[in-house]
Amino acid sequence: MTRQMRLWGFSGLFLLAAAMLGLSALAQPAETSGRSGVILTLNGAVTPPAAQYLEREIMAASNAGREIVIIEIDTPGGLMDSMKTIIKAILASDTPVATYVSPQGARSASAGLYIMYSAHVSAMAPATNTGAATPVELGGAPSRDDPLEENPLDNTDETTSPDESEGGADAEEPEETSEAAPEPASENPRTLSNDDALRSKAINDAVAYIRALAEERGRNADWAESAVRDAASVTANRALELGVVDIIATDIDDLLTQMNGRTVQVASGEKTLNTEDVRLERIEPSLIERILNFVADPNVAVILMSLATTGIIIEMWNPGSIFPGVVGVLCLILGFYAFQVLPFNWLGLALMGVGAVMIIIEAYTPTLGLVGLAGLAVFGFGLFVVFPEGFRVSGSVIGTILAIAGAFLGLILFAIVGSRSHGPLIGSEAIRKREGVVDEWDGKDGWVIVEGERWRARADKPLAPGDKVRVIEVDGLVLVVKQAKAAGLLGAIQPKEA
Repeated sequence: MTRQMRLWGFSGLFLLAAAMLGLSALAQPAETSGRSGVILTLNGAVTPPAAQYLEREIMAASNAGREIVIIEIDTPGGLMDSMKTIIKAILASDTPVATYVSPQGARSASAGLYIMYSAHVSAMAPATNTGAATPVELGGAPSRDDPLEENPLDNTDETTSPDESEGGADAEEPEETSEAAPEPASENPRTLSNDDALRSKAINDAVAYIRALAEERGRNADWAESAVRDAASVTANRALELGVVDIIATDIDDLLTQMNGRTVQVASGEKTLNTEDVRLERIEPSLIERILNFVADPNVAVILMSLATTGIIIEMWNPGSIFPGVVGVLCLILGFYAFQVLPFNWLGLALMGVGAVMIIIEAYTPTLGLVGLAGLAVFGFGLFVVFPEGFRVSGSVIGTILAIAGAFLGLILFAIVGSRSHGPLIGSEAIRKREGVVDEWDGKDGWVIVEGERWRARADKPLAPGDKVRVIEVDGLVLVVKQAKAAGLLGAIQPKEA
């Protein structure tokens, strides 16, 4: 009985200790999660891997009851679907999300502006900019005009200034009045082409989307619309004046200080931020996400396509090499993935293809470099125009690619010139003027060894075995030879006649 009571006593103590440990383990995260936050990064294009990373971590922070999620942004824009994935995660989060365009010199263009408008708190570092949110179609540059406008007042070209736009409108008015007076627009509604209709749908949908976000967060909806229709952009200070952002902060600590005490509307209701002495944890994307984001960089994309072209050309030139072909195919697959998630221009891609074909033609039908150099120029121009403004390939990358391709063409040209500089390799002409050694000799004829082969030979003068001879003529299957003169000091260093 006593033993049984001891067993029950030990079991009770064990269960009590386990329960206390469990409660402490549950209480610890609750204590730390409420006073902690996370820092996420959107650096580069808004792509599916970036959206997956941000959506996962925002939801994880919301479920853990974190105090704040800060997204550091430096992006030229990206895919609309990926952008909407991030925005949906922000809108559904119970943890406030703050976007912070940093470091100084960074930007949040196109899709980045939509993400900023969806955030509970939007901030920028000094010397940063945002805007230029006009939709850009995959596979082509954006149309310059809003198809619903009768005049070019609303121009989607990022480089056009308001003064230039007004000048364009003034320039068109005399033309309209000088011609036959048109009927009122209400009586003759403008008919949109299929392309203009699609363009109009994309612009109006983007306008409605960003206005909805602006109304939800109490930000400037009119300027947001101009950023979509006119590709308007502003600096950080001007954005604060216009009500585009809430805060200008020099660093994360300054951002936390200015956010403290703000009341924001999260998915579950109003929440007052308590960011004083909050513990921040920086969470990076997974390895696969980092690799895919790296590949989705315009500079990396064109390097991959260039390596793919080079590898395939080498494999075609030397069938069976295997390694260049495998590398070329892998780079081609990764390059296609990058072009799938980046806005590109079909003209630039076509020029790159034409240039690659011309380089291949140079490798197989040598033209002393003329076609190859032309192909190199076409390929380089294609690299420059393949991505729209904001995604341009670096000039140093283009120069490096062209230099490597030029060196490759130079090797081809050197090989061609070298192959044409020597004499025939087979037939009677191939052995003419070659040197050999007398093997057997009797009078004026005998046998000689030339290029490892034993030939019947004759000469005007008697020769002895071991004498060096030079082939003068080939008479059927008999070589006409003469004794070779010993090379002097200068003759030893002079190239032999082929």
